[in-house]
Amino acid sequence: MLLFIKSMRCGVLLLIYALLNSYSLFAQMNKIPQLPVSDNDRFTIIAHRGASAYAPENTHSAFRMAIEMKAEMIELDVLLSKDGIPVVIHDEKLKRTSSGKGKVHDYTLSELKKLDMGKWFSDAFKGEPFPTLEEVLSYTKNTIAVNIEIKTEAVTDNAFDGVVEKTLNVVRKAGVEDQVVFSSFDYRVMRHLEVLAPDMPKAILYEKRQSKRKLPSELVKEYKVDAFNCSYKQLSDKWVKDLTSHNIPFNIYTVDDESKMKELIQKGAAGIFSNKPDVLRRVVENL
Repeated sequence: MLLFIKSMRCGVLLLIYALLNSYSLFAQMNKIPQLPVSDNDRFTIIAHRGASAYAPENTHSAFRMAIEMKAEMIELDVLLSKDGIPVVIHDEKLKRTSSGKGKVHDYTLSELKKLDMGKWFSDAFKGEPFPTLEEVLSYTKNTIAVNIEIKTEAVTDNAFDGVVEKTLNVVRKAGVEDQVVFSSFDYRVMRHLEVLAPDMPKAILYEKRQSKRKLPSELVKEYKVDAFNCSYKQLSDKWVKDLTSHNIPFNIYTVDDESKMKELIQKGAAGIFSNKPDVLRRVVENL
């Protein structure tokens, strides 16, 4: 009888432990940004660098076009100018998407503002200005959610006075703390956010070397993040099972093919990054 009681107590303790763990994960998963535009279908249409199939990536034109196409979130990339201003551009080197040469961090904001960010894409976008994060958030507020990807090239080991803190300051000044999610391939960003803004929604972008063969759920737990993002080429059936069994939202990049979009939605993706948010919206509406 005594053995039975001890066994029962052990079982109850294990159940309580499991429930606490489940509650902790559930609470953690609740830290997601508000979607000013949403279909309430628990799926997010994410415009990758804006509507970048139709306008130069990471520009005001691409972001405004994404808004017109009724995307629910835009994704953008952040680096720092020489004078420490969070600016919106993907590459550390300027050549591919601007009229400039050299690296972003070698130019002050006033110098970056002299560059043309549109002509490389099309003459129709000649004169496109170099965007700052502050400028973008001024018109996304209460209009569309924003995924802010912090680029590895701007990250240091120090959490303070670096790209993460400077970006957080811009987000807070704009009053959009509940409408953004931070992401990065550099896992130090997740650590820095835990120190600087533990309640800020964040998603880990899978990077093989730093992950050390850990499962997505293990990475989510270790870095205390709210979602897992990866390429459609990386997403395996094993990962889907791991993510869904732990109720972890996963967002997949970069998908412009309609059949692939449908396949990923059916697998349970919480969101898809696409250069063609209009196509993704059409797919979602016709499912």
